[in-house]
Amino acid sequence: MATLHHLPAVCWTAGGGMDTAQEIAQQPEVWRQIPACLDLLPPDARASLHALLADPASLVLLTGAGTSAYVGELAADHLDAAWPARVRALATTSLLSHPASYLPFRTAGQPVLLVSFARSGSSPESLAAVELVRARVPGARFLNITCNAEGRLAREGGARNDTINLVLPPACCDRGFAMTSSFTTMLLAALALLGPEPLPAVLARIDTLATLAERWLAGQAADWHALGQLSLQRIVYLAGGPLEALAREAALKVLELSGGRIVALANTPLGFRHGPKAVLNRDSLVVLFHSQHPHARRYDQDLLDELRRDGVAADVIAVDGGALGAPDTLPDAWLAACHVIFAQVLALHQSLRLGLTPDSPFPDGTVNRVVQGVTIHDHAYA
Repeated sequence: MATLHHLPAVCWTAGGGMDTAQEIAQQPEVWRQIPACLDLLPPDARASLHALLADPASLVLLTGAGTSAYVGELAADHLDAAWPARVRALATTSLLSHPASYLPFRTAGQPVLLVSFARSGSSPESLAAVELVRARVPGARFLNITCNAEGRLAREGGARNDTINLVLPPACCDRGFAMTSSFTTMLLAALALLGPEPLPAVLARIDTLATLAERWLAGQAADWHALGQLSLQRIVYLAGGPLEALAREAALKVLELSGGRIVALANTPLGFRHGPKAVLNRDSLVVLFHSQHPHARRYDQDLLDELRRDGVAADVIAVDGGALGAPDTLPDAWLAACHVIFAQVLALHQSLRLGLTPDSPFPDGTVNRVVQGVTIHDHAYA
């Protein structure tokens, strides 16, 4: 089992990072509790969701805000390629402001499933998105994947026949500011529930990932800690395909836990040359998440070689599942749950290096664990 000892050389309690450190370290253990959560679903839940996904007329929207939106983005292409239904990621923050662009009248009679990812289940956008789709798409169905049984999303959905609630282990409802356990657990739960693979194979894959993550936390912790002590002004995360959303999530972790003091960007290996490469200087770190796909890896490697020849950034590293022992049969969307642990640990160490409190990096309340200050406007005028 991974422990705080695998995140070395830091006094977590004194640094105000105990919750965040624990929630990073506990992820393999929490993932192994996903099967028990699936067992609590109605007996026909997975079959009914698969029947909808098998219908080419169906539209499945994976939605959330911030990190929760990135869960949907990571899963969408993987699921879209696996099923006849159209599966797309759509952030609640886009859906609410431009509903006519995403819920046109041609959805009348079309099977629609809204999948909501939510750590707290109480953010105003999550609740409003469900209300919007229910009002605009008669007959729509809803799946809530949430970490909080007491959140409004779970409580209100539990009373409805059109809604399935998948409530994840309480430990993944992160106490710390940044989403860590919640992100990876929601991702793996969604892939397990909505993916076409037989359930026993899916559960075995989760256990494989948990074992890999434990090995990485133990074996890579010292190297990751050393990177975390670099005096960095900028961190760039690069990834392609389904992992593009992983790069965005990794960059967001840096922005959140550094209180915005470290500039963090995300891009693709091919897109980075088209202007964003200008951000690099001697105080920059570049991290590339290697794809499992052999074709994509050739592009990944081309850029790594180029950046190392350039010698502009302080360091250029690759996070490579294969090099760390991951089977080459693991799809990128699944392996992302392990990859992101590197980014979580790096952001945590950088936060402490800057003298911040990772569990609460914004003591002035300008940015909050559960978003505040959102006014939901009447969608009848949209």
